[in-house]
Amino acid sequence: MVIEGEEEWEVEKIMNKRQVRGRDKYLVRWKGCTAEEDTWESKENLKNASDLVEEFEKEYEREEEEKTRQ
Repeated sequence: MVIEGEEEWEVEKIMNKRQVRGRDKYLVRWKGCTAEEDTWESKENLKNASDLVEEFEKEYEREEEEKTRQ
């Protein structure tokens, strides 16, 4: 996919989240790629996939709340 004159990979799904030096990083599954090709990306690198990040965040929060109830 080409956006603003630069080639860009398309995000299929956000798989996980972690903190590195106080900043969120997201484990990204790239469209057409395998799990071995997943990469950790900052939110700034995922501007064109903000809807997927938002969807992941909602599910992540829901799962975290369930863990605290158990």
